Amino acid sequence: MTTEAISEVVIEAPVIAAVAAQAARATPGVVRLEPGVRGLVSTLVRVGKQRLTNADPAASEGVRVRKNAAGELSVQVDVVISAARAAAVVGHAVQQEVSRVVFEQTGQQVDEVSVSILDIEPERR
Repeated sequence: MTTEAISEVVIEAPVIAAVAAQAARATPGVVRLEPGVRGLVSTLVRVGKQRLTNADPAASEGVRVRKNAAGELSVQVDVVISAARAAAVVGHAVQQEVSRVVFEQTGQQVDEVSVSILDIEPERR
């Protein structure tokens, strides 16, 4: 008779944020992620904690992840986009790509992806 051990895998918010950041940066039309003021403060705290433990911080500036009491996962992404593409199209593409890649790489279902476009850079000629 075999006994199966039941275990739980927990993927922490910083890991989900790093995956979401990678997905957002890879989206056509996204020039870069911008941490904004809120993001800078949370990044400094996270990096400080990781440096105390000698861990290399994953690049997740410009992304915040929250789980509510019901376990629903929300991701906030702050981006700068290219003027070569329509803002609404890029924002929607970021939402789709972040949801897809986070699920593929972590198995976590993203319930909401909010995209803030902080700047639009003109085309370089």
